[in-house]
Amino acid sequence: MQHTCSMCGTTYEFEWEEGTPLPKSFPFCSARCKAADLGKWMNEEYFISTPLPGMMSDTERELLVELGKSLDDDTE
Repeated sequence: MQHTCSMCGTTYEFEWEEGTPLPKSFPFCSARCKAADLGKWMNEEYFISTPLPGMMSDTERELLVELGKSLDDDTE
């Protein structure tokens, strides 16, 4: 099966049969590309720009607001 690495763009072949796990580095061609992608997320080079609708209930949203307030109080 052919796939293009979503990090470096390399097209590579891999063996996979339905019902078996995907390769460890999938969808990347190597552990190096997988780690580079993770680094971009951790350095906030990637982010989700808008909240996904319906992901949080009003109660969850209120709790997060309260948590944010208590964290602000702790830093003063």
